[in-house]
Amino acid sequence: MTTLKAILGPTNTGKTHYAIERMLGYGTGMIGLPLRLLAREVYDRVVAAKGYPHAALITGEERICPPTARYFICTVESMPVDIRPDFLAIDEIQLAEDEDRGHVFTDRILNMRGNHETLLLGADTMRGLLRELKLGVETEPRERFSELRYTGHTKITKLPKRTAIVGFSAEEVYAIAELLRRQKGGAAVVMGALSPRTRNAQVALYQSGEVDYIVATDAIGMGLNLNVDRVVFASRSKFDGRRHRALTLAECGQIAGRAGRFRTDGEFGETGSCPPFTEEEWKAIEAHRFDPVDAIQWRNSALDFSSLRNLIRSLEKPSGNPRLIHNPHALDEWVLRRMSEDGGIGPNVTGDRKVRRLWDLARLPDFRKAGPEGHGRLVLGLADTLADPDARLSDAGLERRMEDLASTNGDIAKLQQRLAAIRTWTYAAHRPDWLENPGYWQQKTREIEDSLSDALHEALTARFVDRRTTALLASLKKEDALVTNLTPDGDVTVEGHLVGRLKGLTFEPVLDARTLEGKAVRGAALAAIRPMLSQRLAEITGAPSDAFKLTEGAEIEFKGAAIARLARGASWIAPRAELIGAVEVEASERAPALARVEEWLKSEIARLLPTHAKLASGEAGAGLEGMARGLAFRILESGAAVDLRTDDPPARITPEQREALKAAGIRAGRVAVHAPDAQKPAAQRVIAILKAVASGTEYPLAPEGAGSFALDGTWPEEALAANGYLRFGRRAVRADLAERLGWEIAKRRKEAGKNAFAIAIDMASMVSCPADDWPGVLKGFGLAPAEKDKETGAVTLWRYGARTRPEEGQTARPPRAERPQGGRPKRDGAPGDRPQSDRPQGKGPRGEGRSRGRDDRRPPRGGDTRNDRRQDNRPAPPQRKVADPDSPFAALAALLPPPKPPKPPRPQKQKPPRQPGTDGGKPAEAAGEGSFVYKPFQ
Repeated sequence: MTTLKAILGPTNTGKTHYAIERMLGYGTGMIGLPLRLLAREVYDRVVAAKGYPHAALITGEERICPPTARYFICTVESMPVDIRPDFLAIDEIQLAEDEDRGHVFTDRILNMRGNHETLLLGADTMRGLLRELKLGVETEPRERFSELRYTGHTKITKLPKRTAIVGFSAEEVYAIAELLRRQKGGAAVVMGALSPRTRNAQVALYQSGEVDYIVATDAIGMGLNLNVDRVVFASRSKFDGRRHRALTLAECGQIAGRAGRFRTDGEFGETGSCPPFTEEEWKAIEAHRFDPVDAIQWRNSALDFSSLRNLIRSLEKPSGNPRLIHNPHALDEWVLRRMSEDGGIGPNVTGDRKVRRLWDLARLPDFRKAGPEGHGRLVLGLADTLADPDARLSDAGLERRMEDLASTNGDIAKLQQRLAAIRTWTYAAHRPDWLENPGYWQQKTREIEDSLSDALHEALTARFVDRRTTALLASLKKEDALVTNLTPDGDVTVEGHLVGRLKGLTFEPVLDARTLEGKAVRGAALAAIRPMLSQRLAEITGAPSDAFKLTEGAEIEFKGAAIARLARGASWIAPRAELIGAVEVEASERAPALARVEEWLKSEIARLLPTHAKLASGEAGAGLEGMARGLAFRILESGAAVDLRTDDPPARITPEQREALKAAGIRAGRVAVHAPDAQKPAAQRVIAILKAVASGTEYPLAPEGAGSFALDGTWPEEALAANGYLRFGRRAVRADLAERLGWEIAKRRKEAGKNAFAIAIDMASMVSCPADDWPGVLKGFGLAPAEKDKETGAVTLWRYGARTRPEEGQTARPPRAERPQGGRPKRDGAPGDRPQSDRPQGKGPRGEGRSRGRDDRRPPRGGDTRNDRRQDNRPAPPQRKVADPDSPFAALAALLPPPKPPKPPRPQKQKPPRQPGTDGGKPAEAAGEGSFVYKPFQ
């Protein structure tokens, strides 16, 4: 007795599994499945259970039929009608409603039976229709193993793992897959246009966990068993081959039902621009309540092959049952009518064999999705050769076609086109009456289809999957420790995949860190680089001092890579240090390394700037008082030098204060106060770095070892002082050399015995000054031209005169020789040639350290005073004019006692010059090549 039962229910009810188990319990069996992909999956399962000799696979493009086969796994269209097994099952019977394929499912439902048991598997929407058809079918409802819940709209970037995103065009699927690759590492792609082998490979990519997302068309809604937790719709309309239409609620339920497997609940929702489900719609999907199927597609199975006209007429015959409707727009019927209209074939074809041949050609599937016109042209082209039942496609013709299709080069679109075309010839190769050598071409087309399928899979994977990221993510899921490696160049590999480079304490992903793709690599590699960072921090904590280096960019390097940067601290000489990188580890691991870096930084500053370090710590400043203490503070603030020429009133430093400053590492002279150890190139470099950090602006650095250099607009006074230089006209002169030059100038004046004296150009070499800038340097010492060569205009004699601020580089008042005519009558002889006292007039522009004689009452640089004239019988000179009170040098007068009334001159004894070390100074070699320190008043 034959039983006919319908197992009806939503997805995830175990219907197909139940049918396979029932079939294997019989001696013979057959099952019709909706997809070649699903048929292959079930075939592999049966082979595993019963063995290869006992299982057959029959699809339009593949036939494996051992002579001892007892179980036949087929697509519904390929089910052999001449075999009646003990058990027979038809899966997804609701597809009988489909306009293109529905009539085939209807025919199997109505006409195919097993000897002992027949199962109809499908949606519960078919229950009423099966009852209306009076088939005597027993229905058995099945409940879903898990619940299905609606979650609403979710952005693609926020989708959880194990999600399937459903679109309905290749462009939409590819766009979503590309976005997921950038943001999530990759996605598998499943579309109906792919070959089964490519779809299987893509599904395996997802099932293995190499990617966590799958982007699919509605092909996902049937037959694919996936571990999907959530299904989201990117759109809910599709092109069905003839028109764009909205999906029915039942179709949405079929697709959404793929979420959740067995006892695991599933979720569904929308993403992107997909319109949201209404409350009524999503509640219906959750409860699996859909409109019942009230009619299915039907086609007359008693066809008349006596002539082409009769065949078309029999195909158009109605069923006589309102529940069974005929679709006049079916593609195979349309192509058959097109044949009858073709002049080369014509409507007058008669004979069973000829008509059957044309009908077989008309039923060639449209693998290329070319539409009726495009597909019709292909079939008519074949019909030109194969219309005669005895005709065959030649091997030579097929060979030429295969050469064009066998190439695996090209992009995804090219590979898909070739794959669709080869599937057409694979189908043809399984028609033994179409080819001369079908066995050969079945193998040949299968090889080409497989190679194209593999190439397409690789192309899809290369485009939509970041293999490095996904492999790393997969390895991170393992419980075993990751195999990580750090090369001497800093390359970090995890499980053999290059994930980035470790520079210092900073991990740099191989991808741009600004992209989400790069962030995915960084996040995946986090577990791998933490131990490396911990190890490197430990190395830094115990590293010797010579392992660190301070760069011009205010960074501290360790083993050639920056590990810390300087930041503004309490003062410019006490900056803070901040680690660069290592954010992946705990603060407790960073603290010891940071402490070691700060310790090295402090010791490095103390090594290069010992005077400043001692002053900052208070070690050197304890014995300084008054003016000396103030000057030491100014050195600590300025960096290397203080220009005394700008002080108003001028600083008055006692010999005791000079000695105290010298003990603290500071030299005080007539022109400047400076720290010799801060004028070395290494010290100048570190001062510029520290000053830049403290000010937040770039600090210029003087040329290394330069006695002087030309100035431009980038040199403010504070930058000169930080480098240990003073401004002299258009040049900057190093402070120690400026002191030495000032001492030498004073010496020349003393040797001349008069206020006007010559200065040899050779002295310019002391400060590496070119001849053009030499007059400006001398004017910076308060000198003014006293005599010029009448022919050349070159200055031959100089004298001390009132001068303006050093940065202006000009005298405030022209020398006597340059005054305009009409003033006071000029005596015979050149100005400045008058005899004056042989008593020393001082060693420098400020006259500090001069002998305490009567001539001390005269200003040391009074180039225009008249007190140095001979006191003969001439009337008393008029009161001298007071210098400009705004000039810083006007304050020099305050240092001198008030002038006394002139007395008759008396003879003066010639005194020997004072020896250096009493009231003079001498040059001495300072630390550093080419550097001098002026040591006054020892």
